[in-house]
Amino acid sequence: MNKVLKEFLNTAIYLLCVLGAVWIVITFVGQRTEVEGASMENTLHNGDNLIVDKLSYRFHDPERFDIIVFPFQYQSNTYYIKRIIGLPGETVQIMEDGSIYINGEKLEESYGREVIKPETIGRAADPIVLEEDEYFVMGDNRNNSSDSRTDMVGNIKREDIIGKAWLRIWPLSDFGVLKHQ
Repeated sequence: MNKVLKEFLNTAIYLLCVLGAVWIVITFVGQRTEVEGASMENTLHNGDNLIVDKLSYRFHDPERFDIIVFPFQYQSNTYYIKRIIGLPGETVQIMEDGSIYINGEKLEESYGREVIKPETIGRAADPIVLEEDEYFVMGDNRNNSSDSRTDMVGNIKREDIIGKAWLRIWPLSDFGVLKHQ
């Protein structure tokens, strides 16, 4: 009886340690997420499975062109994945020709799937000044993305960023580290 109890306790302690380690990894290091929708095409596609790095932003701030995950404020358990365009303290504006300007200078980038149509410029038609803890994000599928150009998403606070999309694990044919810069 004593041997059975000892074996049971050893197994229980082992399982608790494994569960604790898994909890630490999911809470502080990384987690899996699945892309739903087409707002990040051609970079990410509907059904792509990603690993989100939750650790690196504890040591440095997010950078322009990072692909980040953050919660959608109006629906629980819904997360958005977008690319950082504007950094804290910057002024972002999108011109009628679809050009993005940061602090009055045209942003040179190649992530947008197509030229931004005038009807999708949204609130960025006027200069948007980011606070010291805010980021301006956009989907790569610029004319089919709900992002910082809309009031529903708006500017993203630093504290709301869950992490950086780091690695595509599915489909296996596209397995690899995501391009950020």
